[in-house]
Amino acid sequence: MNWQKLLSTKRFGLETYHDEKKRDRSEFQRDYDRLVFSASFRRLQNKTQVFPLPGSIFVHNRLTHSLEVSCVGRSLGNSIARKLKEKYRDTDFLSEIGSIVSAACLAHDMGNPPFGHSGETAIASFFSEGNGLHLKKKWKISDNEWNDIIHFEGNANVFRLLTHQFQGRRKGGFVLTYSTLASIVKYPYESSYIRKKKKFGFFQSEKDDFVKVADELGLIRIDKYRYARHPLVYLVEAADDICYEIMDIEDAHKLKLISTEETKELMLNFFTQEERAKKIERMKPVTDVNEQVAYLRSSVIGVLVDECSRVFVQNEEEILAGNFQGSLVDSMQKEMCEAYNQCVTLSYRKIYKSKDVVDIEIAGYHIIYTLIDKLIQAVFDSEKAYSKQLLARIPEQYETEVETPYGKIQSVLDYVSGMTDIYALDLYRKITGMSLPSL
Repeated sequence: MNWQKLLSTKRFGLETYHDEKKRDRSEFQRDYDRLVFSASFRRLQNKTQVFPLPGSIFVHNRLTHSLEVSCVGRSLGNSIARKLKEKYRDTDFLSEIGSIVSAACLAHDMGNPPFGHSGETAIASFFSEGNGLHLKKKWKISDNEWNDIIHFEGNANVFRLLTHQFQGRRKGGFVLTYSTLASIVKYPYESSYIRKKKKFGFFQSEKDDFVKVADELGLIRIDKYRYARHPLVYLVEAADDICYEIMDIEDAHKLKLISTEETKELMLNFFTQEERAKKIERMKPVTDVNEQVAYLRSSVIGVLVDECSRVFVQNEEEILAGNFQGSLVDSMQKEMCEAYNQCVTLSYRKIYKSKDVVDIEIAGYHIIYTLIDKLIQAVFDSEKAYSKQLLARIPEQYETEVETPYGKIQSVLDYVSGMTDIYALDLYRKITGMSLPSL
């Protein structure tokens, strides 16, 4: 792969109008702005990141998480661009790497359903082991389409959200640049290639669209519907890895799930003894423990950005050849990896398995499962009186009247995955008769 081809300003859905006009904003900055002003992005403010929303202590939601990932992604991209310019001469286009990565980071969670990962699990399990299990045989859904459904994946869903022409909308979806779209696809293959991670990058309905983008950018084709990652995916992934791990620990400290001393120790582990002593000295004038933790958090993010940038540049040729394995975080120097893994271990034990987090996941699972159950019945039995009432609740952009069974299921999943936590809970209460709308 080569950078000249990988960094393309061609827009999905507007290929015939492609030009190289000079504007005040670059094409990739326009991607960023387009995402910020979208309704799909705004809805992230009411989607759970890890901890229940809302609370008396403000913790991260999907929106604040995405904004922070975007900031870190821009820093990574700008750092990489500066270092690559030393290697490649006369390559002004490399300066746009930061803009591409920040836009891709902004969108990376937009395909996730409500209630965190429990939402994805509820959707997948409804079809793999629940009331939707009979649909494959009854409606003769293909193996590849069924794989998409029983392994529902937020990563694939964001590519659909950004590229699909929903009813009444314009061709090309968000009409983003090819490079921004490719930088979001963390798993560039269809669901039939999934292995242990059970993750993939695009649904059957969008596979031809992804192939068009991938071939235009010169991504290495490994198999018919499996490609090497776009190099900037590694930066988007690293920005996400850095933010969710470090920021979740800061949130957990505010919620008193982790003690102040334990939090400080986790973050100080990222520094040498000499640097550690300097950090402790600089914290002494600050008496607010949350500010002390915030200072350490910002310092840790800084060193992780530097280290991941170093790993990327050091392995650039391998990345361009499609041979680099794992993530940038996995390839950091030993001491940094050990400090990061200590955070991962503690987060799993004290954060992701904490009572509050598990409770919201259990509730979210039940809410999503119930909504899908009711709505799937409605789209497949659309002539029943109750079905007609439910279908009237679904906005017209979601094509419930599409002829194929796979398309009908997707229309429900498009609707449910786009909901906020609050909207999903409100609809759940209404269709189960637990609450009545106020007039």
